[in-house]
Formats: sequence, C-alpha cells, structure tokens
Amino acid sequence: MKKDWILHHIGMVVRDLDKSVEYYQSMGQVEKVSTLLTAEGKSAKLLGKFLRVGSLNIELWQPIRGATVQQEFLDTRGEGINHLAYIIDDYEKEYVDLVENRGIRLVFGSKPPFSGSGQAGYFDTREDGHNTLLELMAIPPGRDMIRWET
Repeated sequence: MKKDWILHHIGMVVRDLDKSVEYYQSMGQVEKVSTLLTAEGKSAKLLGKFLRVGSLNIELWQPIRGATVQQEFLDTRGEGINHLAYIIDDYEKEYVDLVENRGIRLVFGSKPPFSGSGQAGYFDTREDGHNTLLELMAIPPGRDMIRWET
C-alpha cells in the first residue's frame, strides 16, 4: 500500500447478508446502509451491501452461486475480511507496478489498454504473504459510488 492511496472500504464475505446487516445494526454503530448490490455474470452471482460506521465503509458480500474468490474465502476461512479497497489516481501505473513489476495476479477487473473512466481491479496479494485481496479503484473526483438507502 502506498502513501497516496486512500482507503475506501474494507470488504467482508458473509454467509447471510440480511442476518449480517441486522447483526451489525444491532450493535448501534451503523449510520447508513446502502441499497442492494448485485454482481452477476453467466457463472456467478453475489449480493452485497455497504455499511457506514463512522468514517469507515464496510462492504459485505454474500456468494449466491458460482466459483468466486468470495466463495473460495468462505469455504476455506469462513466469514471475515477478504479485501481492502483503495482509491488511486493512476490505475494503469499501479497495474503495471503490481502485475508486470511485482508479479501479483489480477483476479478480475480492468486490464490495459483502457477506455473510459473508472478502472478497478482485485489483485491477489495472498501469494505475496498477505491473507487479503487488494482492490484498486480509479474513481472520477466527486463521484460517490455508494447509493445509500434513505
């Protein structure tokens, strides 16, 4: 992690999204809950929500079907933190440093060449001695990617 990276959220894998949201709300620290997130492709599906606790965003993902890094994490380690997400300025520079210079594998996400804005990717730092994935996001200034429930 570099000094100019900004922590955006901590990502957790859970078995039951609704029960997990209820549990964290019952502790009295959750200020906001996001609308439902759905990540779905031909072979996989995840459901998620963000929780705001003070200045920290916590992202919860429940694997529904398919072989995903979240399902792998749940099967091998159980529920818990599986990634740290950072906002960065130059995704291509960081991609080159991680993948080409350091040999860290991109699990899924944007690969060069890029078109448009909003590149992001999950990098497998587990082989580099860490037990969490690294998510890097180049988000345009002023854009809030989380939609909070009203």
